[in-house]
Amino acid sequence: MDNNNEADAAPRRRFRKRWILWGFVGLWSAVGLWNTVRPMPPGTDVRTAPVALDPASVQFLTDLTWNDPRGQSLREQRIFDEVLRIVDEAETFIVADFFLFNDLMGAADPPHRTLSRELADRLIARKAAQPGLTLLLVTDPINDVYGGAPSPLLEELRNAGVNVVTTDLRRLRDSNPAYSALWRLFGQWFGNAPGSGALPNPFDTEPEKISLRSWLALLNFKANHRKLIVADRADSQLVALVTSANPHDASSAHSNVALRFVGAPALDLVASELGIARFSGWNGHILAAAPETPPVDPAQAVQLSYLTEAAIRNHLLDAIDTTRNGDSIRIATFYLADRKIVTALLRAAKRNVAVQLILDPNRDAFGRQKDGVPNRPVANELVTQSGEQIQVRWYRTHGEQFHTKLALITHGDRLIASLGSANLTRRNIGNYNLEANIAVELDKQSPLAAEMQAYFTRLWTNEGPPGTEYTAAFGVYQDADFRRYWRYRFMEATGLSTF
Repeated sequence: MDNNNEADAAPRRRFRKRWILWGFVGLWSAVGLWNTVRPMPPGTDVRTAPVALDPASVQFLTDLTWNDPRGQSLREQRIFDEVLRIVDEAETFIVADFFLFNDLMGAADPPHRTLSRELADRLIARKAAQPGLTLLLVTDPINDVYGGAPSPLLEELRNAGVNVVTTDLRRLRDSNPAYSALWRLFGQWFGNAPGSGALPNPFDTEPEKISLRSWLALLNFKANHRKLIVADRADSQLVALVTSANPHDASSAHSNVALRFVGAPALDLVASELGIARFSGWNGHILAAAPETPPVDPAQAVQLSYLTEAAIRNHLLDAIDTTRNGDSIRIATFYLADRKIVTALLRAAKRNVAVQLILDPNRDAFGRQKDGVPNRPVANELVTQSGEQIQVRWYRTHGEQFHTKLALITHGDRLIASLGSANLTRRNIGNYNLEANIAVELDKQSPLAAEMQAYFTRLWTNEGPPGTEYTAAFGVYQDADFRRYWRYRFMEATGLSTF
């Protein structure tokens, strides 16, 4: 009798185990799927209507690092000088959002410039000079190593009266759903006591250890990747700057671009940032009034729109897909991997649109050597599949990165531009990371359009004294390795990557 009961129990146990297993797989799949399509939180996926501004109120800024013919490193830097000027002139509020804001993370050598200290000192000094100033700084939890190593710099800002808000990344969609579903089910509930860890810091060579929980949070591969600042001035105008540059010491020699503008579109940036701050737990207020926008001649106006997250991709696809023979597409960027952008560029080349790309070779990463993924496999695909109609040049980096994110597209006599924080990857422009770009449309013969195009031409043609080399020919980093190509495709599709 007992043998019969035991024989009957074995199938029941196997049945229960199968149902438990399938129940877990179903729950894991449901959590993963929901968090790839969940509604975007307030302040995200923004595309504002174009606003016409006087060209005098819009300024294109660049940081550039290159070697002269003798091998000496040269730098032109304007972006953070302008950021500091905006801080110094602020009257009643400053809203800033920067992904990397620290003085240690990733520093393999002494930095070119201590940007984090410069910006922190200016913010503290302006708050002291204007005690009624409301100062909101939104940033990413990477600066505290996801709670494992609190940032002394951010704590200093808090103590000075700056409202420092760490973005609640749980509210964002998951670009790495296979892992992030497990994190949401089992990992996010545990605390993270600073100083209790025994694992190396993935971003720093300092001896301070971090916890396993910080590493597990990192593997979600998501971020508030925005880089911008907005403030009001004594003349009641709003001034804003959107950039690809971080106030990060180890990034201070990177090449970057920015757009500074004065006027009503700055209010859209404030509204978006307040949405992020509030879903991240901040309950304060910013009193930002809409500035007057004086009338401007439509023929001379610069049309500005604010774009975030997937709206950046949609705008760029619209601009690329409406190009025709005689138009041009010129893109300079740190990462190019998004499949929708890649296929749109190939379609444009088939329509005899001139396509030129300046890419970072994905070689240098804060003292570490990378293997060129994703840019080299993508570049090889674009050049070969277009019959070499798509042209690629590589920026000559020497330890730093070509961190620019700029697209310039001509449509007849108009130029459409997009620049800001967004790399052209699924994570950056697919409603996963938080990103901020400015879209610009204007007459391609206007001074601002000419300046942006001259920047690209300077790099493409190595304009300067004989021997100057900003960029190198495609063949220098050409990579036809099919294993790297398919590794890039897998990483891009699954989100199991840092790009």
